[in-house]
Parts: sequence; C-alpha cells; structure tokens
Amino acid sequence: MNDKTPKSAELYEVPAARAPITVLSVERAMGELRRGRPVVVRGGGGHAVLALAAEAMGPESLQQLHDIAGSAPTLAITARRAAVLGLAESAGKIAIVSGLGGLGADEIAALANPLVEAGVSPERRERLSVTVRVEPGHDCASAAVSLSKLARLLPAAVTAQIGDVGDIMAWANRHDFLSVDTGDVFQYEGAASRNLKRVGEARVPISDAHDTRIVAFRPSDGGREHLAIIVGQPDPADPVLVRLHSECFTGDLLGSLRCDCGDQLQGALSEIKAAGAGALLYLAQEGRGIGLINKLRAYELQDLGFDTMDANEQLGFDADERVYMPAARMLKLLGFTKVRLMTNNPDKLAALSRYGVDVVERVTHAFPANQHNEFYLQTKASRSGHQF
Repeated sequence: MNDKTPKSAELYEVPAARAPITVLSVERAMGELRRGRPVVVRGGGGHAVLALAAEAMGPESLQQLHDIAGSAPTLAITARRAAVLGLAESAGKIAIVSGLGGLGADEIAALANPLVEAGVSPERRERLSVTVRVEPGHDCASAAVSLSKLARLLPAAVTAQIGDVGDIMAWANRHDFLSVDTGDVFQYEGAASRNLKRVGEARVPISDAHDTRIVAFRPSDGGREHLAIIVGQPDPADPVLVRLHSECFTGDLLGSLRCDCGDQLQGALSEIKAAGAGALLYLAQEGRGIGLINKLRAYELQDLGFDTMDANEQLGFDADERVYMPAARMLKLLGFTKVRLMTNNPDKLAALSRYGVDVVERVTHAFPANQHNEFYLQTKASRSGHQF
C-alpha cells in the first residue's frame, strides 16, 4: 500500500450480527495491553500466541511470557519499522525479529522505539534473525501489532507461541487472560464504524452562530466517540458545506504553532457561519490516527531533523493512519449524502466517495504558514499531495 492509499482500504467486512462481539472483544483486549497485561491472540488452524505490548515489556514480564507460553518470545514490528532499522528491504506488512539466545527487554525497547536507540549496531544485526511477512498478513503476530496500534501504543508486540494446550479458551481462562480472535482485530475498525449510533445531542450556541448544536456518536458497545458540530439548519437536499477535522489537542486547544490544525478548525467554523449552515465532523483521530502520546514522540523525532511523515515511519506507523469510515457513517446518520468538502487532502475526497458520499466540490481550505509549521506544510504538499 502506498502512502496515498486511504487506510480504510484495509478494512474488512464483518457480519452485522457479529459486529458488537467484535467491537467488545477488541476493546477489552486493547484495555489489557494498555494496562501492561498480556492477551491471548487466537488465529486459524489452532494457532495462538500470548502477546504483550512491546512498550510495556520489562525483564520480569518477558520471563513470565516465556514461562507461561512455554516458548521463546519474539518481537513483531511493522515492516516499515524494520526497514527503518535496516533489518528488512521490503515494505511488507510485518516483521518477526528473534535473536540468538533470545531477546532481552532492553533490546526489545531499542528495536521498538527510536527514541530509546537510533539504530541497530552491526554486532546486534549479526545475531538477529528477521522474517518479513507480506499480504495478507492476518496471522497472530500481525494481529498483535494491529492491536497495539489500535490501543494507541507503539506498533510493536512481543509474542510467544502457545504450545499444544488442548482447549485454548479454557487455558486462557485458567491463567486469567483475555483472548481475542485475529479476525475480530482486523475487522474492528469496520465494525466499529458501521456500529456508530447517535448517543447525545445538545444546543451549544457559539460566537456568531447561536443556532449550533453538537451531536455525539459512539459504537454501541464502547469505543472512541466522534462529534458533529452542526451550524444552522443544513438542507439535506442540497450539498452541505462540511469539514472533516481530526482532533488535535495541541493545535485546537493550546494553539500550537507546529501545525495548522487550530487555524483549520476556527477557519472552517468561520466559513460555515458565513455560508449560514454546514457541519464540522470532529473525529477522534489525534496525530493522523496514532494518538496523542505517539504524536508527542513524533514531535521529538521532528526536533531531531525528521519531517512529519518520516517521524511517523520511524515509530513504525504509516505516514497517515486515519480512516474515514466513521465520517461517512456520521454523514449518513445525519442525512447528508452530498457535500461540499473543505479540505486540501485528496485522500478525504477518495475515501468519502468510496463510502457513498457524493463530494460535489472541493472547497480550498488553506492558511498562512508561520516559522514553526512552514516545513510541515511543505511536507504535506510535496509528499502527500495536499492541494494548497
């Protein structure tokens, strides 16, 4: 997949009846990983691994993983991260890293996090064994990495193969481990998006637009919440002026000068007010979908000289991890099928069109650069095709 292919192209269909189970089981597993707890990841053919987020790994938990699963743990990272480390030439899906005599906790931390160690020494490279897996990449290790990514952790997981234990579900229950199916992990974003429901609405007058309301959306069994800010009374029969805005704590709330998000948010609301009606969808996709903590890590890497996309890739993420299925679902629930989209990002146009939203016009949405974000804006134009 190239950097310009919208991430939602990787979503998979899930039967409607199973969607709540998919969302619930993956949400629980994400919570366990964020707490530093291992989870059982079940795959096809009876395969299963005990997985722990790499950034939660310490010497004791590494030894426990080995002892409980009964096999030597290996590190699963994205192939992009492996390529950055010089351990793989292919930009495949996933890379499995093992080492002679096993991997130590400090070594795992260095391989998973570029802020721990910048690269891999020749001596270490000699003792490491790396296997790159390409499409479809729906095995247990790939699911463990995806689960870590969904949990807004570094996209790296330590996994240990679980031996022949008979009933894997009974084994997981005996050890008090939650378990999750690989299919549910890969279907999660699609299931959560299709399962979005309107859960709250209130009138919230804002400056120069007293007729404004906020509508909240949430998957029926939990998950991240998205908001729609509706100004005026948009007519669903006409193309509605719309902005898809990914949340940005630093830009929207603090007025950070490192990005143009705050300007985009306020500028979009001003344009909608001037038009008399429209909608701004405020999407829970901080840091192009990598989460606030990982965005701060990316900022550290940018301070070391990487551009915004290279910084994400150093961490093992794609340049842009956002999905736009939630936005399309929200528009459908609001009754908006035709939009005039305020954006400079061609991926948003393609994604909404693919999910049945008729984008009748792209409305230019650009703001002057400052000394802190000039390089950032140049990078978006030159590397991701933003049309300023």
